[in-house]
Amino acid sequence: MVVAGDFRNGVTFDMDGSVYQIIEFQHVKPGKGAAFVRTKIKNVITGSVTERTFNPSDKFPEAFVERKDMQYLYNDGELYYFMDMESYEQIPLNKEKLSDNFQFVKENEIVKIISYKGNVFGVDPPTFVELKVIHSEPAIKGDTVNNTLKPATMETGVIIKVPMFISEGDVLKIDTRNGEYLERVKQ
Repeated sequence: MVVAGDFRNGVTFDMDGSVYQIIEFQHVKPGKGAAFVRTKIKNVITGSVTERTFNPSDKFPEAFVERKDMQYLYNDGELYYFMDMESYEQIPLNKEKLSDNFQFVKENEIVKIISYKGNVFGVDPPTFVELKVIHSEPAIKGDTVNNTLKPATMETGVIIKVPMFISEGDVLKIDTRNGEYLERVKQ
């Protein structure tokens, strides 16, 4: 059982026949009245997000969400194919099951497939990826002095902001959580 007073980000629980995941939580102790827990919860099957308050003593059955490593193979339009590394079974997923940060994942990359009772509801890419720059405007002499950024197109097609000294062919380390450039990778 999960007690509302112990809610943390990422905790999954069963409520009213649906599975929810805590996105944000805040323990509130007003001057008058009883304490409560203000949350933002996401229905893991439908993806809808709602705000709700709970009594800190409310109890809910814990929902066990399975996270399994799988290899991203390819996509053919709306379907994306993943392979189980143990059984070599392939599963297709619709584009809407993928998170926004999936745009940083290239073919043959290992990702985490998230499911509840066999129903896949999400794909988590690795936290950091290394991608090659396929298009970037050349730096203008003198522009590299201050911290100006320019757009660069990566090999997966995603466009990110990078420092002026980055050029085509460079391999960059990128944080998939926020899409930010971290460093240039030595080759």
